Amino acid sequence: MSSLEVAVAAIRAGELVVIPTDTVYGLACTPYYEKPVRVLSALKGRAPDRPIALVAVSVEWLLECVPELRGRAGVLTRALLPGPYTLVLPNPARRYPWLTGDRPDTIGVRIPDLDGRAREILDRVGAIAATSANRHGDADPRRLADVPQGILAAVAVAVDGGELPGTPSTVLDLTGTEPRVLREGAVPEAEALARVAAVVAQ
Repeated sequence: MSSLEVAVAAIRAGELVVIPTDTVYGLACTPYYEKPVRVLSALKGRAPDRPIALVAVSVEWLLECVPELRGRAGVLTRALLPGPYTLVLPNPARRYPWLTGDRPDTIGVRIPDLDGRAREILDRVGAIAATSANRHGDADPRRLADVPQGILAAVAVAVDGGELPGTPSTVLDLTGTEPRVLREGAVPEAEALARVAAVVAQ
């Protein structure tokens, strides 16, 4: 099997993989079950109360996963994604509690702008739980060679997508009355806030 086929099978089986995204190399697993996500957090060295993003192939798939993302949240999601953003959105049904960390009434979501093998993987599995493929607090991996050996040794497969931009997504919290940038990344803070303001003003 190709690395792509191995990655798809591994994700479906609840195993961990390293795959390229539109920003950095990601450590990923199925989002639908708690155990793989807990293993992912432990491998990264991340506390279990820290959230992990739900990464979907499309807005339509995301709405299948979290049907409550309608109204303002849905409008903003469609306007900003796909793209280099992680959006923190309301999660009134408290879905995927193993992804939400210590804020169960919110959920972080991404729809990356992908092509090549990364796009094929996400097309075939629909959604993943994913975070950058580094130890918590270390530099984000731009190349597969930047991923720590301890992580590479623990995953089912690592898919090489060449050199990536290397800057993680910008995290926007859209759960309050005013948007907040929780992490400035691929999109500068001022640009991200201006984009949200323009969508809300329409």
